[in-house]
Amino acid sequence: MKIGVLSDTHGYLHPDAYTFFEGCDEIWHAGDIMDDFILDELRAIAPTVRAVYGNCDDWDIRREVGEYEVFTCEKHKVALMHIVGSPGRYQPKALEIIREEKPTIFVAGHSHILKIMFDKYHNLLFINPGAAGKYGIHTRLTMLRFEIEGEEIKNMEIYDIPKQAQVK
Repeated sequence: MKIGVLSDTHGYLHPDAYTFFEGCDEIWHAGDIMDDFILDELRAIAPTVRAVYGNCDDWDIRREVGEYEVFTCEKHKVALMHIVGSPGRYQPKALEIIREEKPTIFVAGHSHILKIMFDKYHNLLFINPGAAGKYGIHTRLTMLRFEIEGEEIKNMEIYDIPKQAQVK
C-alpha cells in the first residue's frame, strides 16, 4: 500500500503534489485544508483520501471530515488528527485516542514542522508531515510518501523545498 501524507495546505496544493503522490493508494491529510478543491484534487490522484479538519477549517470542511479518524491500513492501526502535540507532550484528546485505540501510527498536523519519530513509550510511529501550503510560519514546504506492507513501513520519502520556491 503506497501512502501520501500532507497537512496544512491552507487552500493551496503545490503543483508537484500531483506527481509526488502519483501511484499512491491512499492520501492522508492532517488538517487545515481550507478549500474543498484540495480534497477534490487529492481524490483525483488517489482512490482513497482520508482527512480531518484543522483549527483553520470552516464549517463546510468540518461537515465533510471529522476531528479525527482511526482506521486500519495493512496491519497498522492509524490515528489521524490535526492538533496532537508530539511524543512526551500530547494534547489531552490525542492522549485519549492513544490510550483507547492504541494506534501504531499517529499522523498529526498543525505545527508546520516536519517530524517523524518513534514513540517508545506508546509504541507508535509519530508522523507530522509539516506544511504543504504557502501560508504560515514554516520556511519549508514538505510532504511525505511511504509504503506499508503488512507490519513493515518502508521507502519513506520526503518532499522538501524552500517555501519561497513555490509556484505563485
